[in-house]
Order: sequence, then C-alpha cells, then structure tokens
Amino acid sequence: MISALLAGLGLSLSLIIAPGAQNVFLLKMGIRREHVIALAITCFVSDILLIAAGVAGFGVVVENLPWLFRLVKWAGVVFLLGYALTAAWRAVRPRAEAIEVSAHAAPDDSATGGGSGGGTATATATIVRAQTTTSTLIPALLSCLAITWLNPHTYLDTVLLLGSVSTGYGDARWLFGAGAVLGSAIWFAFLTALARVAAKWLRSPVSWRILDGAIAVVMLGLATGLAAA
Repeated sequence: MISALLAGLGLSLSLIIAPGAQNVFLLKMGIRREHVIALAITCFVSDILLIAAGVAGFGVVVENLPWLFRLVKWAGVVFLLGYALTAAWRAVRPRAEAIEVSAHAAPDDSATGGGSGGGTATATATIVRAQTTTSTLIPALLSCLAITWLNPHTYLDTVLLLGSVSTGYGDARWLFGAGAVLGSAIWFAFLTALARVAAKWLRSPVSWRILDGAIAVVMLGLATGLAAA
C-alpha cells in the first residue's frame, strides 16, 4: 500500500517538475505577486480532476478519440504563440514591474506622512489595490485554465500515463492516485514559495524585460514543439 503511494508521488513529481507552460506562467505570476495562491489552487484542483479521471480509466476513452487530441493540440499552439508574442512585446518596451511589486507591500507612516492624512492615503491605496485585484483575477484564472486544459501534454501525463501506470496496482490504484495528488501539492507549494524569493531580485524594469524575453522564448519553443508533435 505504501509502495503505491510513494510510486504515485515519485512519478507525479518527475512529470510535473519538467519545464512547461503552466510552471512558467505560475512562476511569473508569483514573482509579480498577482493572485499566486488562487492560481496555484486552480492548477492543483485541475491536477486532482485529471489524475482522478486517469485512475478511473478515462484515459482509455481519450486514447480512442484522436480528433480530441488534434483539437486540443492546435488550440494549445495558438494560445502559446499568442502568449509568446505578448511576452515579447512586453520585453521590448519599458515596464514598471518593480513598482507594481512594491505596491503590494503595506505602507508605513513615513511613506504616507503619518497622522490622519497618512491614514486616509493608506485607506485610499488599499481600496485602489482591491479594485485592481478584482479586475485582474478573472483574466488571470482564465489564462491559467487555458494553459492547463489546452495543453495535450497535460492529458498525456496525468490522464494517460498516470492512469495506465495506476492499473498495475490493482485495488491500490487510488492510493497511487493519492500519491500523485500529493506530489502535485508539494510542487505547487514549492513553486509559490520560489516565486516569492525570486521577486526580491526583480525590482527593476530591466530585470522584468529580461524575464519577459525568456518567457517569450520558452513559450515559442513549447508552441513549436507542440506543433511538430
């Protein structure tokens, strides 16, 4: 029983750690401190659903529907290309990401002038940040869902591969699936923490332009590889 759990954990980590669009997206949003917890939970819940589907045997059904993979494949290619072009555009024009990151820090009295005036400024800034957070959460969640569910490799790894391996554990296959879910939870928690650490080194517009350039290259490479697959 324990061997099934550990096997699911190990296989899940080995698959999810590989560089991919989802990891790049989540890392960047975490560095920007934009909805990283909500996005990590979205990725984790998606993994739970996909792993459960694989263990339940849905992989056999999907394997017999090649048109579904082609549809998802080209939808994923288009999305990744669009994301790459957007990141490239951000890389070639000045940005103020460092200011955006700093804005999430709670202001102190010295920054707001102290006294009642400082309190008013702080309250106003808090309201503005809350409104901005609300307006950007839905697009971020939609992008996260698209990157996750429009990627054929997601189905190959979680539904087909994990699902097929789980059948070798018989009645313990759900314990294998639980290990895979645990691996997903560990990875997304680690990635969230890693992003917070990396944010300390990205406080200038130049560093963000370099990051966007790297993301554009990665996304373009993923789109090219997916199209050629």
